[in-house]
Amino acid sequence: MAYRAMWRDLVAASATSDAGSPLLDDHATDGALELIKHGLKNAKKEKVVVKGTPRINPEVVMVAAHKVRLRDCVDGTDWLQYRLDGKLKNDVPGSHFRTDATVLRKGSVWKVSYLYMHDAGTC
Repeated sequence: MAYRAMWRDLVAASATSDAGSPLLDDHATDGALELIKHGLKNAKKEKVVVKGTPRINPEVVMVAAHKVRLRDCVDGTDWLQYRLDGKLKNDVPGSHFRTDATVLRKGSVWKVSYLYMHDAGTC
């Protein structure tokens, strides 16, 4: 599923805060891709990387011929920001956050085109 693959790509790029990772557009496009790149660019400016793996469990909200809408409660308790010296960025624990996504099919390829990550603690 494109949504799960997008998260794997994001986790890989987050380990080095690489907004230019060639993986990112494999499973994300449009606004979703821009959001991911924006977050990675900010992390690079702040000199942080993200370690660990978020746990996802998406639910299908709507299905059409070329579109699927998903809702998720991402468990980011094990996906934390670290400074480049290896220490945690801060003492704020990871949290659960609601995520809404739209996956579109263009030809034979499915990609996440819309992604909205709500604030920490929203689910």
